[in-house]
Amino acid sequence: MLKTMPDPSRLQPSAETPPDDATAVNALRSGVMRLSRRLKHQRVDESLSPTEMSVLGTLAQCGSATPGELARKEHVQPPSMTRIVALLEAKGLVRLEPHPEDRRQKVVSQTERAEAMLEESRRKRNAWLAELVGQLSDEEWDALRAAAPVLEKLAHL
Repeated sequence: MLKTMPDPSRLQPSAETPPDDATAVNALRSGVMRLSRRLKHQRVDESLSPTEMSVLGTLAQCGSATPGELARKEHVQPPSMTRIVALLEAKGLVRLEPHPEDRRQKVVSQTERAEAMLEESRRKRNAWLAELVGQLSDEEWDALRAAAPVLEKLAHL
């Protein structure tokens, strides 16, 4: 059974906004942002910026890409992505290869070193988060486990 999505205008604070909906949206935004910031601090390599880590994560998830494709996926300007890719290449975390169809383009791929670093980073962040989750009640953990697929969906809309 399909549920109707809430009307986004209902979720904007106004005289007619149901207080529970506006409060829930505000709490969700605040909680997700704070948790995200705390997770970003659980890094294996402190020399990498959160943006550099995000680019490596995108390559791990989506595979090789051109700098332009990475810029679109990361919501940054192409010149910024060119600089990020150059920094990652200098650190031995990505390699640039000729584009198979367009000689003017390069394809960015992560190196084995980047794969290992990302795996270690995931392990560290998962362990940190598991420790936090261990402080929840069974009911809270059940609710969070049920919400995880919905949060994942929201992250990709």
